[in-house]
Amino acid sequence: MAADSSGRIGTERLGTGGPEVGAQGLGCMGMSDFYGETDEAAARQTLETALGLGVTLYDTADMYGFGANEEFLAPFVKAHRDEITVATKFAIERRREDPSYRAVRNDPAYVRQAVEGSLRRLGTDVIDLYYMHRHDPRVPFAESVGAMGELVAEGKVRHLGLSEVTGAELRAAHAVHPIAAVQAEWSLFSRDVETSLVGAAAELGVAVVPYSPLGRGFLTGAFQDAASDLPENDFRRFQPRFSGDNARHNAALLEPVRKAAQTHGATLGQIALAWVHQRAAVHGLSVVPIPGTRRPSRVEENTAAARITLTDAELAWLEPIASEVAGDRYPDMSGTSAARE
Repeated sequence: MAADSSGRIGTERLGTGGPEVGAQGLGCMGMSDFYGETDEAAARQTLETALGLGVTLYDTADMYGFGANEEFLAPFVKAHRDEITVATKFAIERRREDPSYRAVRNDPAYVRQAVEGSLRRLGTDVIDLYYMHRHDPRVPFAESVGAMGELVAEGKVRHLGLSEVTGAELRAAHAVHPIAAVQAEWSLFSRDVETSLVGAAAELGVAVVPYSPLGRGFLTGAFQDAASDLPENDFRRFQPRFSGDNARHNAALLEPVRKAAQTHGATLGQIALAWVHQRAAVHGLSVVPIPGTRRPSRVEENTAAARITLTDAELAWLEPIASEVAGDRYPDMSGTSAARE
């Protein structure tokens, strides 16, 4: 996990048979969607800065910007194809004519349709890590993961992943085809992943890739109330825990994070990321968080968190936070793993 003297981070293996990647990845969603306007030049420099610091796992999805995020990454993928691991996701269907529309598609025909679109937009002939973004319980894993496994056999995909699944679902999918990694929201504010998924992943030799390890920026202190501090086109304004009474309550929970940050001469975000990195030792599995950012300076700050080791006393300060958070992760939690536990 540690960084070397040049500031480059170390490496982790994604699953027993998965690829070796930088111990911290980069979530690219915000470069194209959900978090307001993006400075494209700064975002492209962020990709290059990340690679220079040892970040090799780049995460996107076909639904980010209706495919625009994959297209945005294509020139970077082409320039550094042999140096990076490209991860993308399918299963959440959106419609440009109805921005509020969401559907989950896991049927084999859709799997094939989706992978061809992602390959075309990314400008590559193989996807390194292909995730099922959300699981539709109506479609058996024998069909959905079976279809994903066929893509591996055909050379269109190298490794498979899942997102927002329970421990039981991971076991069922892994029995159909080896799963290299599972994505889950895992942070000081969100620990329901520890209910069953983490134990199953450790048992099966599957890596956990935490998304939103910085609580979508709230854990960094970047904003205190989404409704007043963020632009109208930022989707965090609609997440229950980031506005109004919930936000005021949750902001007070950051005090132990500040205390640890002062001890280490670090930022709040670095403490939050160091905590996530240390989950690997706590639970006995590979953990590769993918904090998202659009600014080179933030990548430098985030990767520096790999040099921080929190003491047992500091971990004890941080332990109660998640149980005291007010508000759900999403306005509608029905599609998350927590709803199926």
